[in-house]
Amino acid sequence: MSATWYRNPIALAVAVIVLIIAVMMTVSIVPETKQAVVLRLEQPRGNPINAYKPGEQFGRTGAGLVFRIPLIDRIVWVDKRVLAIDLPNQPVLSTDQLRLEVDAYARFRVVDPLKMVVTVGSEDRVRDQLQPLFGSSLRNELGKRPSATLLSPERGQVMDNIQASLQRLASQYGVEIVDVRIKQTELPSGSPLDSALARMRTARLQEAATIKAEGLKDAQIIRANAQAQAAQIYAQAFGKDPAFYDFYRAMQSYRNTFLAQGDDKGATSIILSPQNSYLREFMGQR
Repeated sequence: MSATWYRNPIALAVAVIVLIIAVMMTVSIVPETKQAVVLRLEQPRGNPINAYKPGEQFGRTGAGLVFRIPLIDRIVWVDKRVLAIDLPNQPVLSTDQLRLEVDAYARFRVVDPLKMVVTVGSEDRVRDQLQPLFGSSLRNELGKRPSATLLSPERGQVMDNIQASLQRLASQYGVEIVDVRIKQTELPSGSPLDSALARMRTARLQEAATIKAEGLKDAQIIRANAQAQAAQIYAQAFGKDPAFYDFYRAMQSYRNTFLAQGDDKGATSIILSPQNSYLREFMGQR
């Protein structure tokens, strides 16, 4: 009867199923986008499979079949792609005492899967470990700068500093920080926002008043220098030709006498004889 077991469809189906299960528990396929760390009795066995390498091309990686001992070996899958950490609504106090709410994100890649598995165990746990470190680096960097920095070209340097600080902390997990970006910065609503706007308005008014005062000062200096230069030029001209000096003073007097009319000065009538010495410049050569 044992020689005819393979003729029994039920027995044959059970044997096929057992064989398929055995193959599935023994052989795994490592895709291009994954790294694999094999643990034997929860201890790493050998090097990671299909580990990340800078500049590698798809189709030429270590992806493919991996064999393991069922019930003894366990495979931990680690993504090779760039992963994200979102950091919404982080409270930050700037050096000018403004409380800001900052939205930021970081991009990272696991470059040492073995270290990551040994230290934290999985991608989700490494993300949980990196998020508070990211928040701490963000607050430390922005807490050393005024709020206006986030609206200036210096913003790029701030993000680079945060990335460098986070990288120093993330290296212990076998992680490379690819990028850090500040998406949005807002003031909290309510009275803090109103008081912040009032302080900003006062600061801008003071700045405008300072600029105006400096402009008036510069204008007075320029005007005084111009008047001094004009007086010097007049003195040199009058010294060379006294008759021109008499003519110039007469023209000045005529302008102030005959043309000085307006709403605040009223109208004045002056009756003079044509032979009056005051009108000598209208009579030609003396």
